[in-house]
Amino acid sequence: MLSLILIFLASLFFTGVINRTKSIASGRKGPGIFQGLKDIIRLCKKGSVFSGTTSFIFQIAPVIYLASVIMAILVVPFGELKGMISFDGDFVFFVYMLALGKFFNIISALDTGSSFQGMGASREALFSMFAEPAFFILIGSFSLLTGHTSFHDIFISLHFSSSISYILGILATFVLIMIAMIENSRMPIDDPKTHLELTMIHEVMILDNSGIDLAIIFVHNRSKICYVWCLNCKFFYRYIPILYFNSYFFWGTNNIRSYCRFT
Repeated sequence: MLSLILIFLASLFFTGVINRTKSIASGRKGPGIFQGLKDIIRLCKKGSVFSGTTSFIFQIAPVIYLASVIMAILVVPFGELKGMISFDGDFVFFVYMLALGKFFNIISALDTGSSFQGMGASREALFSMFAEPAFFILIGSFSLLTGHTSFHDIFISLHFSSSISYILGILATFVLIMIAMIENSRMPIDDPKTHLELTMIHEVMILDNSGIDLAIIFVHNRSKICYVWCLNCKFFYRYIPILYFNSYFFWGTNNIRSYCRFT
């Protein structure tokens, strides 16, 4: 539950930090850090408009899209603590929860009957087809290396002790970064600010969404950025000196829980 709360809290300003950094790098003032949160609040105050060509699939897709991400985040471990959903082979559950949300996102775009959105949906499916095997090979390799099939057990048992293990860790980080670029429609895979039909992938799929449905999709997209980077940090959690404080924090939390349980 802690991972879910912190990821959603971080998602409120994480995209704003990215946009602010890009603005400063390009010499522009740009939007504030909390502009994304303001946009979500503004959209929540508006009603949703549905095309006459769409069916109930288009209406329920954003909710399923967000629910699939929440279920996936509950699998992500938080420090030394297990995720709220943790079992052997939970990384398979993680991937297919995300695939379920992606599936409804694609068919909702096709449900609009627009060839423009259909083109974006086909591109989204193509890039997802590349990302999913890469993630399975990556986590499967670490599963063979550690002898565990659970996210929590894999990250707890993972130790970088030789030059080969560090090389594997760097390669794994690179793969996860590329998966993050694909899943979050970021450069060089996609440009979230483009308006050219030949380069739009994710943005073109949500052109017909409005109001609270669009706000739900924005919350989903911002959460995806955070949980992918959270997985990236887990590889080097024990080896970043500034994070040593977290180990003592979780040690103290576990001791308090044990004390309360027996008193």
